[in-house]
Amino acid sequence: MRHTASAKKNLRLRSLSNRPAKLRRAHLTLVVCVSNKGYPASLERRKIYEAISDSDAGQHHLLRIIDESGESYLYPEKFFIPVKLPDATLKALTANH
Repeated sequence: MRHTASAKKNLRLRSLSNRPAKLRRAHLTLVVCVSNKGYPASLERRKIYEAISDSDAGQHHLLRIIDESGESYLYPEKFFIPVKLPDATLKALTANH
C-alpha cells in the first residue's frame, strides 16, 4: 500500500490510548525507526514508535516495538534510535481524544 506524504508524517502511538496519561508519559520509551530492511510492511523509516521493556529481548539485541499492525513484535535494536521529546509534544501525542 502506498502512503501519502502526510501519512508518512503521522506519529501514531496506538498502544498508548488505553493507559492513564500520567502513566503513559512516565513509562514511555520512544524510538525512531532508521531502517526497515526486511520489514517494509511492518515498519516505516523516520517514524516514531513505542518500545516496550523486554529484558529477554534486550539480551539478544532486539527491541519489542508496537508496529504498524498495532501489536508488539521484536525487531533488531540497530533499526531504532531512542528519542526524547519535549514534555509538551509528548503530552500532545499521548492525550486521549
